[in-house]
Amino acid sequence: MRSSEASICLRKSNRGLSRMISQVFILSSKGDHLIYKDFRGGAGNDIVSIFYEKVTALTGDQPPVVMNHKDIYFVHIRQGGLYWVATTTAGSSPFTITEFLNRLAALVKDYCGSLSEKSVQMNFALIYELLDEIVDYGYIQTTSSDVLKNFIQTEAVTSRPFSLFDLSNVGLFGAETQQSKVAPSSAATRPIQSSREQGGKSEIFVDVIERMTVVIGSNGLLMKADVEGEIRVKCYMPSCSVWCVCAVSLTEMRIGLNEEFSIGKSQLRGYGAAVRVDECSFHQAVRLDEFDSHRILRLCPSQGEQTVMQYQLSDDLPSALPFRLFPTIERDNGGRLLMYMKLRCDLPPKSAAINVCATIPVPKGSVSLSQELSSPDQSAELKPQSRAVVWQIARFAGGTQLSALFKLEVPSLSSASMLEVGPVGLSFELPKITATGLQIRFLRLSPIQPGPSQRWVRYVTHSDSYTIRI
Repeated sequence: MRSSEASICLRKSNRGLSRMISQVFILSSKGDHLIYKDFRGGAGNDIVSIFYEKVTALTGDQPPVVMNHKDIYFVHIRQGGLYWVATTTAGSSPFTITEFLNRLAALVKDYCGSLSEKSVQMNFALIYELLDEIVDYGYIQTTSSDVLKNFIQTEAVTSRPFSLFDLSNVGLFGAETQQSKVAPSSAATRPIQSSREQGGKSEIFVDVIERMTVVIGSNGLLMKADVEGEIRVKCYMPSCSVWCVCAVSLTEMRIGLNEEFSIGKSQLRGYGAAVRVDECSFHQAVRLDEFDSHRILRLCPSQGEQTVMQYQLSDDLPSALPFRLFPTIERDNGGRLLMYMKLRCDLPPKSAAINVCATIPVPKGSVSLSQELSSPDQSAELKPQSRAVVWQIARFAGGTQLSALFKLEVPSLSSASMLEVGPVGLSFELPKITATGLQIRFLRLSPIQPGPSQRWVRYVTHSDSYTIRI
């Protein structure tokens, strides 16, 4: 393995730790082996099968991050629909290994352009080369894209073009600018190495991503409303080089936020509509000398993706909730369960939600479903295994209302079994909208980069948990 001064320092500091990583492997959601790397030779391929059996045998949607089998510990995360797993022995820090796996997934996305089973399969040689560079005999060397780009020689193979509305992996970029331009499909998922072929062209992608957690009571009153958000930057800066500090320092990015942006109620600013959050944290590379006075973030961009800012707002949303549900549950003369659902979208009229899905738990033993939907762009089905009716709406325009009548055949339907209906869970995506009102006022590079320069900004809010009690 080639080594830089940074990796040598990391190696020396890590030698004092107990054994770190024994194996790293990536599995599909079905348990297919995509990547397997054994750094110490202490276990066979059966360790992969053991992990998958343990993780799939657990009940619930969130298995523990750390599991053990005899004297081997499995640490794993889920990214892009894949299992990213590292094995270790007792005494190693699970937090360090979890952070390593998150960084590994980010690196794979930086180099391959996207995270999916297909992109991993098509770029297995590149991923093995990455693992050879970032881990030496189980000790983590470096996870810096700037360092690794000087060593990685394998070119990435892109799997598919980007779709603006494909947000299954939120980290993908491609957005509408303030001039209403949409990022080209080839640019949004381009691997960072392809910047070598751009002829000096600089491109910056900025995503403002927010996740809503909402609980609405059966009386229609709001019980909980939290928003977690982040600003992510992905850039192609051909002039940036980790070996040339001067070149990096010559390129500075300035991100201007709302002038009325405030942190906490005690910092409310100005006389306009304030954009407030309760908590806010920044990447260590962000300089804040202009933040207090002008709400400007300054940083020297590097190749790949960075989360430059994270923030949170609790129980004080500045705008109306995006959805309201008006349910009616009753039993007809034939003994069938009738569920009449009216769903209202309270977004502005010129906006729309996409990929709206309402999951309605129903009584055990429900055997069949008939439905009456108010528009043809809706669909619904009964899923007996998950004991729920899934109502899907591809696109839901703001200021409109949709309805559905579901008729369920439930043997031995009783008043007690009718209480098993609900609560309703909503999932959705809101393009071009932030729940907090946070906006990018400007995005500037100084000095101005030679050659063509493109800057793309996207806003998206999606549901983390949106629960409506019945």
